[in-house]
Amino acid sequence: MNAEFRELLDEVRACRICAEHLPLGPRPVVVPKPRARILIIGQAPGTRVHETGIPWDDRSGDRLREWMGVDRDIFYGSPAIAVMPMGFCYPGRFAKGGDRPPRTECAPAWHARVLAVMPAIELTLLVGTYAQAYYLPEQKRKSMTEIVREWRAFLPRFLPTPHPSWRTTGWLKRNPWFEEDVLPDLRRRVRRMLANR
Repeated sequence: MNAEFRELLDEVRACRICAEHLPLGPRPVVVPKPRARILIIGQAPGTRVHETGIPWDDRSGDRLREWMGVDRDIFYGSPAIAVMPMGFCYPGRFAKGGDRPPRTECAPAWHARVLAVMPAIELTLLVGTYAQAYYLPEQKRKSMTEIVREWRAFLPRFLPTPHPSWRTTGWLKRNPWFEEDVLPDLRRRVRRMLANR
């Protein structure tokens, strides 16, 4: 790990740009890796991830790993897989339930800088609507389903997916093409990138 990379990580960990809006306080959870070839951009940490500091350390992460065809050891231990959410800290919950959106200050402040220290990224998974809206702005009038259905148009750089939360179970049943067409291709790409690191 070079000095520039360590310095950036220290800056990220010390970030307080939206501290006053975070009910549990700042705890940035991002895992950049200098040799990463696969980047996962999701929404923002939930309460469990805020507690552990480990990204995708929940049932959504279990489903995401299943989609990718990797186990926990590979997901967390491989130098080829990095994680950078749209918002690095837990944003809180709405009064009626459900997590708030990622803080909008985060991605403009940090994403370009974090991406700059990961020059080998070949494939970025855009997990959910927030990542898709930010990285595919020309698609903003389309629904998440429409964007994911057009997944081939964004390759090889991006692959959009729904969020792998329990709420997606019904969506998966209504859209069997995702598991039949998208996931086999995703798993092939992941295997190739892990084999060639």
